[in-house]
Amino acid sequence: EVQLVQSGGGLVQAGGSLRLSCAASGFTSDDYAIGWFRQVPGKEREGVSCISSNADSTYNADSVKDRFTTSTDNAKNTVYLQMNSLKPEDTAVYYCGAKRGISSSENPDNYEIWGQGTQVTVSS
Repeated sequence: EVQLVQSGGGLVQAGGSLRLSCAASGFTSDDYAIGWFRQVPGKEREGVSCISSNADSTYNADSVKDRFTTSTDNAKNTVYLQMNSLKPEDTAVYYCGAKRGISSSENPDNYEIWGQGTQVTVSS
């Protein structure tokens, strides 16, 4: 079965850090670009950070630049989102998505496979 399984997330105080994991099964993650997205109720899914399938290129939204980093561990078929200096406005459900091909995209419509989502809550 082709799927992405997420772990991590939870409750953290402002200024703290969390790391999200996105493990691919049923396919090889290095054939797919991976994106991290977040969504709050009533709003569209927002692209946060993504990485190309060869890990040569990364994208971070302006709202998370210099705070969030996406990295890969091909041996574990896993992609990570390291989130530092968290702010209350980072509170959302976070999803990872997989897009076939080299290039990543901040548009969620371009992604084919999705993780189950994980809640991140940042208290002030």
